[in-house]
Amino acid sequence: MRWDIFCHIVDNYGDAGICWRLARSLTSLHQQEVRIFCDDLPTLNLLASGVDQSIRDKIDLQPWEASEHIPRDFPQAPDVVIEAFGCTLPERYLTSLIIAPKKPLIINLEYLSAEPWVVDFHGKASPQAHGIPKYFFFPGFQENTGGLLLDPVPAVSTQTGELIPQSVQSTWQQLRPNTKRISLFCYPGAPLAKWLQDLGGTGQNVDVILTYGLREQLNLTLRDPALIPPQIQLVSMPFVSQDDYDWVLGQCDFNIVRGEDSFLRAQLAGKPFIWHIYPQADQAHEVKLQAFLDLYLALADDNLQTSCNQAMSWAMPSEWIGGLDSWTEHAKTWRTQLLGSQADGGLAARLMAFVA
Repeated sequence: MRWDIFCHIVDNYGDAGICWRLARSLTSLHQQEVRIFCDDLPTLNLLASGVDQSIRDKIDLQPWEASEHIPRDFPQAPDVVIEAFGCTLPERYLTSLIIAPKKPLIINLEYLSAEPWVVDFHGKASPQAHGIPKYFFFPGFQENTGGLLLDPVPAVSTQTGELIPQSVQSTWQQLRPNTKRISLFCYPGAPLAKWLQDLGGTGQNVDVILTYGLREQLNLTLRDPALIPPQIQLVSMPFVSQDDYDWVLGQCDFNIVRGEDSFLRAQLAGKPFIWHIYPQADQAHEVKLQAFLDLYLALADDNLQTSCNQAMSWAMPSEWIGGLDSWTEHAKTWRTQLLGSQADGGLAARLMAFVA
């Protein structure tokens, strides 16, 4: 089948990352033809860089405006059109769909949520005046949802004997031996300066690996770099491909992630993490975070529940880092549970079954 995916970027890396990963799964695992129309093609191209060229060549990346110049007879009409995260299809493109002899299915691919209500709305029809069938598709952790976008599943990493990806070799050369590692990828607004200062007071040497552009963000909030304790070393890494970022997550003892794609990749790394969820004005993100924690900590003891909830709310590390060993074991168990629940192939496979 032929698929068109429309991606209007709100959170640069998260939205583009999900669309790219879905296209990769559909083409490489399910032999589909996929075209992505994106309003920020440079970001999408960055995410696609570093992957095997044979994988990249299977996906047709197009700027958003290219969809407005498709001939009205639609010589390559899609079978499925995905509106990623509820974006609106360009008017000219939609008109071409309406007059096309064969009507596609339109899928409104929603954001991932662990909230219980998504089970009731997943797969429901969304009747449209133009008559083209449209459905809601909700990714989720529960059984009766659209599942999770996990491909490719990274191998469990160790910190010894592994080949370092070329993109991060210079970064890894700066890391100190026998030192804890934390990767840091968060939105502006996180209390990083205070958090790092407190981390330095826990008595451990920690290398903090800053994702691309984060040092500049930190410099804006850190009035005096000398305030970072000597136990803490900040190391910046360049922009890397999704696969290389997976490797980084697996090499760290703790990860701070944001958005949706890195949130799932942190879980697949089998390591403790903070999810800096995208903040919303109506505080809906707090409800979404708590819904996930209710699932994630369902089998955890009281001490771990307390530690994890403190960390996720940006409490200072000294308040919860004592429970990190227990959290690490829990993260491994959660990874196994997660993969078991998606043994049917997860989101891409469930999407294929839905449109069949």
